Amino acid sequence: MALFLGILVAYMVLGAQFNSFIHPVAVLLALPFSVTGAFFALWMTGISLNIYSMIGVLLLMGIVKKNSILLVDFTNHKRAEGMVVHDALMSACPLRLRPILMTSIATVVAAIPPAIALGPGAETTRPMAVVTIGGVLVSTLLTLIVVPCAYSLLSRFENRKHEGEITRAVESLELEAAEKYQRILGAAQKHENEKTRGS
Repeated sequence: MALFLGILVAYMVLGAQFNSFIHPVAVLLALPFSVTGAFFALWMTGISLNIYSMIGVLLLMGIVKKNSILLVDFTNHKRAEGMVVHDALMSACPLRLRPILMTSIATVVAAIPPAIALGPGAETTRPMAVVTIGGVLVSTLLTLIVVPCAYSLLSRFENRKHEGEITRAVESLELEAAEKYQRILGAAQKHENEKTRGS
């Protein structure tokens, strides 16, 4: 129940951040891959699905979304600059690859010591660390492929009803700003000419 409530809250927060009902879906696609990687890591290490590994899954829900958020947010910025969806994705994915890999590798490396711990209390930290390592590795690899594809497909369902009005409004503002700049520049040149004749 807590897992589903967390996903619902994450969807609402992302919907408010991106001002869209569709983009959060592309971001949250990373979650199934992380759960798959977590269960596979538990199976490989022979650790049971207990309360500590479930806490690790909840922790994983918050960690793995950052890859998708980086991709989707930067793609939205590129589209706001005037790029079409395909060009925005082709520009955003290579630029976001390094920060995604850096944060994922840092997370995995930080979880290795508790994952190989053998001392007292290790039974509480090992499941969480193993779940984190497996989930982050699998979700990072698959997110880099699936999220851009899903974003491209889901962009067809975006509401473009006001897109033309926004474009015309931006063009009008740019034209007005250019005219105001020309008037100021003309007034400055006129003042400079009058000053030169007076001297």
